[in-house]
Amino acid sequence: MVARWFGLSSLCALMAAGWPYVALAQSQPSVPQSRAEIARSFAPIVKRAAPAVVNVYVRRRVKRRGSPMFNDPFFRQFFGRGFGMPRERVENSLGSGVIVAADGVVVTNHHVIKGRGEAEIKVVLADKREFTADVVLTDERTDLSVLRIQAPGVSFPFLQFEDSDALEVGDLVFAIGNPFGVGQTVTSGIVSALARTRIGISDYQFFIQTDAAINPGNSGGALVDLNGRLVGVNTAIYSRTGGSHGIGFAIPSNMVRLVVRSALQGGKVQRPWLGASLQPVTPDIADSLGLDRPAGALVKQVQGKGPAALAGLKAGDVIVAVDGRAIADPRSFRYRFTTKGIGGEVAVDYVREGDRLQTGIALAAAPEDPPRDARKLSGRHPFSGASVANLSPALAEELSLDEDAYGVVVLDIDRGSPAQRYGLLRPGDIIVRINEIVVESTEQLTGLTKNAGRSWLVSLKRGGRVLNVRLGG
Repeated sequence: MVARWFGLSSLCALMAAGWPYVALAQSQPSVPQSRAEIARSFAPIVKRAAPAVVNVYVRRRVKRRGSPMFNDPFFRQFFGRGFGMPRERVENSLGSGVIVAADGVVVTNHHVIKGRGEAEIKVVLADKREFTADVVLTDERTDLSVLRIQAPGVSFPFLQFEDSDALEVGDLVFAIGNPFGVGQTVTSGIVSALARTRIGISDYQFFIQTDAAINPGNSGGALVDLNGRLVGVNTAIYSRTGGSHGIGFAIPSNMVRLVVRSALQGGKVQRPWLGASLQPVTPDIADSLGLDRPAGALVKQVQGKGPAALAGLKAGDVIVAVDGRAIADPRSFRYRFTTKGIGGEVAVDYVREGDRLQTGIALAAAPEDPPRDARKLSGRHPFSGASVANLSPALAEELSLDEDAYGVVVLDIDRGSPAQRYGLLRPGDIIVRINEIVVESTEQLTGLTKNAGRSWLVSLKRGGRVLNVRLGG
C-alpha cells in the first residue's frame, strides 16, 4: 500500500534507514486505494442524516411607520387621517434547522428567526410534513435558537451530537440544508480549519471552517461527519457575491449541545463566570514574559472574590490551556471555558514567571450582586426616558461588557424621550460620574437627576473608553 505512494525502491530505502512510517500508517485513517473504493457512495450516511434536517419558515407581521411629517394636521387635512399611518405588512424568511431529539427539539440560527413582531414558525421535514413550532430559547451571543415542534406524541428522526473537539483538519464532512430555497441539498467537503476566532459573527467565536458548499438558506443546517452525527450548525459564509466561495463556517456541536441543554433545563443559557478580564498576548508581551510564541490569554485584572482569584490566578499570568487543550487567545479560552457548563471545575494551565502551573477553577454562574434594581428615569433632565440598572457580574456577562465593569448601565432609551433627543446615551453605556460625583447605584442616580440644573458634566464608559461630555451652561 505504501509502495503505491512512494515507489518500491524508495520504500526499501526508508525501511533500511529504520523509518517507522509503516507502523504509523496502519494507525492513521485510510484514504481510497483503488477506483472501486473511490466509486463508493456516501448515500447511506445521507439517508441516515437527511431526515433530521428541516426547513424553517418564519412569517412575521410588522408595522412600517410613515414619515413623521404625516402627523402634521396640515398634511392630514389634504391627504386624510389614514395617510402616512403605520401599515402592516408580512415578512417571510427561510432557513434550515436540525432535529436533535425525538420529541421535536430543533436547533437553528438565531438570525433565522430574529425580528420584531409576532412570528409564525413552520418546520417542514424532508418527507414534506409540516408543523408549527414555538421558540424555547434564542441566544444572540451564540447565534443559536432552540425550537420545539408542536406535535405531541409524534416521534421524529433526529441527529445525535458528536464531540466537535475530536474533529481534525482534513476530516470529510457534509453540509445539509436548503440553499436559496431550492429544496434540501447535500454538499461535501473537508474540515478546512478549526478554531476560527476572527470572523465577527457572534460573541462566542470559535468556528469550524469547511469548503463544503454553504449558501444563503443553509443557515441553521447540519454539518455531519462520516458517522452521520452532528458536528456543527452551519451559520455563515465568506463571500463577496452572496454565493459559496468554499469558505463556510459552522458553530461546533459542543456549543450547540450546551445551548440545547440550557433550553431544556430552564430556558436560559448560563455560562461559567471567570471573574477576570483577559487580553491577547502580542509579540511584545510574549517577549517581555519570556514566552516562545504570542499565544494564550493574558490575565489583565482579577476580581477579588471571583473563581479566578479563588483558584490563585493573578494579573500577569498567561492562560495557555483548558483541560489540556491549548488556547490561542481570549476568544478560544472563552469557548473552551463556556462549553464546560455549570458545575464542578475545570483544569487551567497557566504560565507565571516562566513556570508552567495548573489550577482548578470552579464552574459557577456569575452572581447578580448588587441586585440590578432596574429603573426608568423621568423628569426634566437629559437622562429622562432612559432605563438603567446596577451593574453586576451577571448583568455584565448578559450584556457582553467587561467583567471588571461596575456602576450603572443604560439598558434602553425610549423613542422620542429627552434622553434620545439629547443623543448623549446609548444602550450599554456605563454612567461613571455626573458633575464629578461617582455614580454607584440607580438609587443614587435617581437622586442626582432630581437636582436638575442647567449644566451637566457627564462621564460615560463606552466600548472600553471614557467619554466626558458637557451639556448646557
